[in-house]
Amino acid sequence: MQPQIGANSNWLLLAQTNECNPMNCWKMIGLCLVVWSTAFGHATAEDPTRLLQEMAREMQAVRKQYMHRIQLLEGKMQEQLVVLQCITDATERTNNISCYLVELAEIRKLQVEQNNEITKIKYLKGLQIIKLLYEKVLGLDHHFAASRTFQELNNMANPNQYKEFIKFKEVALAKREKKSLVDLPALLSGNTILSVVQSVSNLVHSGISKEEKEKELAAVACLLDFSLRMQNDLNTIYFETSYLQSSNLKIKQDIEVLFKEYTKPIGYTNNLEGCRTSDDWEMISQKTEEYLQKMKSNSGNKQYKLQINMEFPVDRLLQFIAQYNSFIDQGAKHYEKFKIIVNSYENEKQCEVQLPAEYKKLKSDIDFAVEKFNVAYKPVEINGTKMKEILYGLNEFD
Repeated sequence: MQPQIGANSNWLLLAQTNECNPMNCWKMIGLCLVVWSTAFGHATAEDPTRLLQEMAREMQAVRKQYMHRIQLLEGKMQEQLVVLQCITDATERTNNISCYLVELAEIRKLQVEQNNEITKIKYLKGLQIIKLLYEKVLGLDHHFAASRTFQELNNMANPNQYKEFIKFKEVALAKREKKSLVDLPALLSGNTILSVVQSVSNLVHSGISKEEKEKELAAVACLLDFSLRMQNDLNTIYFETSYLQSSNLKIKQDIEVLFKEYTKPIGYTNNLEGCRTSDDWEMISQKTEEYLQKMKSNSGNKQYKLQINMEFPVDRLLQFIAQYNSFIDQGAKHYEKFKIIVNSYENEKQCEVQLPAEYKKLKSDIDFAVEKFNVAYKPVEINGTKMKEILYGLNEFD
């Protein structure tokens, strides 16, 4: 059954305002495929914003071409309707009606051809977006893989890992009075708080002078203060980073599934990772061209089904983009929270010289991560109105 004008489909809505010369319509596909193949290797990775702008201009040009051709036919049809009102001869009226119906059929043909062209642009654009987002997801994967482990963060807030405190413990242990000699059981010896309490107690009950005790305590005061205040906060950073890492793994799995479903209609069987590793985008270009030629050679309901097979994955892509953007927003908020946490140490200025170098590096890493989540990982160029224009051919100013 032939799709009807005004039916409940995105492609029919798009078709009502666009134009192209039917003789050249499908020639444009081959040209665009060459441009697309080049873009896959360069513009997608280096300048996605420019790529989107070029694609938007391409779609707008196609729409204007179709609009011009259809408006000419509609003008002729209006003239024929006026003439029909004045014709009394039955044969002449029949001829005029036949011409009217031929031009109506031509408009419908142009609408179908225009829709095929829009579908092609949307599909190819979607593939490039998938490639772009996959690189971002891999970047996030590398970012989380390089994040500090629980042991590293725990060590940062564990005074037993610093030579200053180790020296303090040795002095306190060597000078403590034998009558107060109590060792912690093995189970408790690794507890940071109890270890600090025991060491300070050993010093307090040692035989050295008050001045020496104060001097020894002053040497580790900032280190102990930082450790005891920040231990829970640093653990929070670790556990929430681990949560983000597992969420990113889910995003990575989802985009790989999306790619598989996206390329299924064109008969491409390699997975996304394999495609990227072997740089197999040229094969996808070839498969897409073959599918478009198959769509061109069919008509009616068969052609419409082939078109829908390319339209549906684009809708899935939109859903994934919303999922990805949500994750990036969540990640950015988490790192903003981490930034507040690491900057909340109230004695930082007083203890600046004695604070662990790892703490300063952590602050720098979090600042860098905040910037990455807000700029590098966030696909700003495919949000909102621009995405509607690129994938659906809708322009709010038309």
